[in-house]
Amino acid sequence: MTETCFSTNPSSPPTTTLSEGGDNTCTVRPIAISGVTFEVETTIPTEHGTFQFRAYHDLVTGSEHLAIVSGTPTDGCFVRVHSECLTGEIFQSHKCECGPQLDSALNIINQYGGVVIYMRGHEGRGIGLINKLKAYRLQETGLDTLDANLALGLPADDRDYSAAAAILHDLRLRAVRLLTNNPDKVGQLTKHGITVLERVPLTAGAHPANSAYLRTKRDRMGHLLQHTI
Repeated sequence: MTETCFSTNPSSPPTTTLSEGGDNTCTVRPIAISGVTFEVETTIPTEHGTFQFRAYHDLVTGSEHLAIVSGTPTDGCFVRVHSECLTGEIFQSHKCECGPQLDSALNIINQYGGVVIYMRGHEGRGIGLINKLKAYRLQETGLDTLDANLALGLPADDRDYSAAAAILHDLRLRAVRLLTNNPDKVGQLTKHGITVLERVPLTAGAHPANSAYLRTKRDRMGHLLQHTI
């Protein structure tokens, strides 16, 4: 597996370097357990470009997910699996980097082609909006993002990406260049039959208000960050 580095300016050409472990050999793996049904596709113009929005119904969780498609994706295209974050994307919170990461991913697929899979039901790493705000309140008392979840009796990260893998299968994508800092996404997609040819770091969104949060993700949750924090 190789690793492609993007600056916060997605118009900069990617540079490819050697990454941790893996190879490009395709192996037969189980298809995603989580089933989805395709519901509708429509064209939507956005600030980042004009995309095809494909909506899916998650048969396991009941959530409604999106595949935001640019061009005609084929194996090896850029893919971002993005968890919804109301505070970061709608209210532009600096407590996380979710909003800038989504913007960066949309700019990248607009320029190079690819897919952003927008995962509903993943708010707060899967614990929901109210619990996320409760965790934020605990962080104000000195707990980090991981310990705050645990103090609430909740997992540090409760996200499942099998529906994202099922959507990629529906799009006939079996090998992708994954835009992520999170190795768990690589592992989960691989488990469900998606070959990750490259892990492409996203460096957008670092801010003084989230530096401790990013350090916790790097040091305690295994995220492979290249931010200056």
